[in-house]
Amino acid sequence: MKNDSSPTGKMNFNELVQIVQQTHSELLIQASKAVNASLTLRNWLIGYYIHEYELNGSDRAEYGKKLIERLAESLKNIPRTQKRELNRYRLFYKTYPQIGESLPPQLKNISNSEFLISTLPKEETLSPQCIKPFELIGKLSFSHFDLLVAIDDIAKRAFYEIECIQGHWSVRELKRQINSLYYERSGLSVDKEKLSELAHNSAEQSQPQLAMRDPYIFEFLGLKAREVMSESHLEDELLSHIEEFLLELGHGFCFEARQKRILIGESDYFIDLVFYHRILKCHILVELKLSEFSHENIGQLNTYVNWYKKNIMADGDNPPIGILLCTNKDQALMEYALAGMDEQLFVSKYKLELPNKEDMQKFIEDKLRE
Repeated sequence: MKNDSSPTGKMNFNELVQIVQQTHSELLIQASKAVNASLTLRNWLIGYYIHEYELNGSDRAEYGKKLIERLAESLKNIPRTQKRELNRYRLFYKTYPQIGESLPPQLKNISNSEFLISTLPKEETLSPQCIKPFELIGKLSFSHFDLLVAIDDIAKRAFYEIECIQGHWSVRELKRQINSLYYERSGLSVDKEKLSELAHNSAEQSQPQLAMRDPYIFEFLGLKAREVMSESHLEDELLSHIEEFLLELGHGFCFEARQKRILIGESDYFIDLVFYHRILKCHILVELKLSEFSHENIGQLNTYVNWYKKNIMADGDNPPIGILLCTNKDQALMEYALAGMDEQLFVSKYKLELPNKEDMQKFIEDKLRE
């Protein structure tokens, strides 16, 4: 086909750049949708199988209330199949039974157990929904659904489904709108159209790059947190060098984890670096922020420290310590979060064993210049 911008009908360099960019963007969107849909269907089917086994399993009485716990133990090599996640999948199925309509034939025949197939939801048995199952699957990720299933009110949930799809909201934006009581404010608002316009104009939209960094997605694809969770290449490089720097100090740092995922309430959080100090006999949590020091940052780190103190600290351990590293152009600031430690001898000892503030500041400034 002849191109108007090229009289000879041949592609010029600018057109080559443009078409490669367009191809990349289009296929990235398709890949993101395909992975999201596969993950959503996987989790829905797991919930469906659990629900049907509870009703019709031949040996279900043997497991009773311990079913989810025993199942999680048997599936521990599969990501996101802990007890909490399995309960989520079961709730997901019960909240969105209509998704069964969108299952491809190969998934409907994944099991030889007749009762699993015969009890798939039929279209005529489903409650009327504003949005068709194929559209739900195609435009919402499982992380979106994970927020929506927590909404008991059907009308409220449908409201957020519609608004989320129309506004192309990211998961973070959906969570923000729910927490801001957008549904309730809309109900009370005299000018609902104006409120909707304001909400969508300031909303963060979902992007394929962000969707592929979803914790559910990267675990589903078998990726490691380190590969996908860094905020930027700069942060990734800094964390790599800080890790090496602390280990090379030779003061007892033993590396344990990077981008350590912890669960607080219903949300996942990631700690940049986790060490165990064999001399101080405590965990050391390191957080790097590409910003200036703030109370929000120290508060976040202190939350992680207290979580470790409650859930990870073993008998004989000292309370965990948090190190916050903040960067702001040509200056760096480091703060220790003590998590309320009142043992003066231990505080004095850790000041001798941990790197001093000046050394850390110089190290970060040198790396930023590089």
